Amino acid sequence: MAHAEYPEKPVEFVVPWPPGDLEDVLTRMIAEDFQKEYGVPAAVVNKPGGGGGPFPGAVEVANAPADGYTVGSFIIAIPVVGPQIGIPDLNPNPFEPLGNFLTYPFVIAAGADAPYDDMAGLAAYAKENDVVLGHFGAPLVPTQVTMGLAKEMGFSYASDAAFDALDCNTLASGDVDVINTTLQLILPCLDSVKVLASVGSERISLTPDIPTVAELAPDLNVALWNGLFVHKDTPADAREKIIAVAQKTMMSERAQKLAAETGATVYWQSADEVTAQIDTDIKTLGHIGTLIGE
Repeated sequence: MAHAEYPEKPVEFVVPWPPGDLEDVLTRMIAEDFQKEYGVPAAVVNKPGGGGGPFPGAVEVANAPADGYTVGSFIIAIPVVGPQIGIPDLNPNPFEPLGNFLTYPFVIAAGADAPYDDMAGLAAYAKENDVVLGHFGAPLVPTQVTMGLAKEMGFSYASDAAFDALDCNTLASGDVDVINTTLQLILPCLDSVKVLASVGSERISLTPDIPTVAELAPDLNVALWNGLFVHKDTPADAREKIIAVAQKTMMSERAQKLAAETGATVYWQSADEVTAQIDTDIKTLGHIGTLIGE
């Protein structure tokens, strides 16, 4: 039987987080451009995990037909952490990358009235006082890095809690003292919060005076990225057509403008480069896991 040329029906891009953050905004740009390019409906479907991280969304992509009509827009944790935490649908890793397109401007931040101004001050304060951390999920990479940094600096958080979104309201509510989140989510209140550190090897353009975790603890150098992933059995022609659009989208004026406005890095990294990056990140996260477990 002859097969129709891809795509011939609607395509879903699954973002396993609520709407509004950088991966959601950029994936929507990709979906819009895909629809214009190929003349089929394309939409983002948000599948947040209720404070448990992105894994329900990842499982949905893993269980969808491997035909290019369900594409995952995934953070680093899905291929790096997902296969390690006992979810049968994700172990062994069912996905292959199409390419990465985003490095988050991820930060550790506290409220404006916090009695400390940097990580050293937080470390000193936390040795004598209870400090509560808010994060996107305990097994996720930024949480592991944040916990690892505390360990390296000689303190621990008294307690922690997972949230689907960590923004200005999270700090204002008083439910937590410190959050790790993307700069995008606290941009509206950036003048009234204290950014203590950024996660990654490069300082964020919007917070150039704030040190990176890698500067404070070189062994914790992990960049927090997002990319497009499909099931390993997805046909090559579908992959090539998705990549062609996504790569063009990331180089577009509107995507690069978003990068400039938010401190994000927006680019296109090939599948082979992403595979090598994942291998490196698995080793780094293994070290962090050992550090936290000591």
